Amino acid sequence: MVISTKAIVISKIKYGDSDLIVKCYTQELGMVSYMLKGVLKSKKGKVKTAYFQLLSQLDIETIHRANRSFQSIKDLRMNHMYVSLHTNVLKSTIVMFLAEVLSSCLIEEEKNRTLYNYIETAFLWLDQHDNLSNFHLLFLLKLSRYLGFYPDTTNIDFDFFNLIEGKFEDSETGLYTISGQNLVLLKRLLGINFDELNTIKLNSKQRQSFLKIMLLYFDLHLSGFKEPKSLQLFYQVFN
Repeated sequence: MVISTKAIVISKIKYGDSDLIVKCYTQELGMVSYMLKGVLKSKKGKVKTAYFQLLSQLDIETIHRANRSFQSIKDLRMNHMYVSLHTNVLKSTIVMFLAEVLSSCLIEEEKNRTLYNYIETAFLWLDQHDNLSNFHLLFLLKLSRYLGFYPDTTNIDFDFFNLIEGKFEDSETGLYTISGQNLVLLKRLLGINFDELNTIKLNSKQRQSFLKIMLLYFDLHLSGFKEPKSLQLFYQVFN
């Protein structure tokens, strides 16, 4: 069956000498893996390796066959040409890190247009703005809404947040409870959108501390979630 869909590149792996396996989160099919045969050596055809940079936004026409591990791409074009996402060193580091997080989170093969639209819009915003040092923190927090474990803000005035329960509490209830500076930052991020990121001022130690909390939060709520291999490089760049 031929299907046309938007797609965001999540990962790519070289297979053999000339093939490429690309994993995309698509608007119509959810997460799909594509086998691109001969693309690394071929200079002809419409499918070029340049299209498959991490988080590239594409329009693809795919020959989709149910129950196959790898699908094929019949035709494609860029849906959006990024201005700075792949050329700015800081932005490209964020792209590498968050693409790895998304690869670990988005494992189901079913469409979720609301989630797709969020990812699409968030990276269009990042491409167009330079206030980016805390982008990943807000991106992950907002992503949790679409994955089903966004913090319950009913008792947001309480002094503790239980990472396992995903809610604010009036007392410390165990190992996975946060308070103090990380709690203050959580409450601030819950009340803003990307355009308000310039109101958040953090040093590298504060930023790393909260990122560790967010990754733990994802690990507690997502089966099979893995700490990104690019985390240490990410810390170095944003130190």
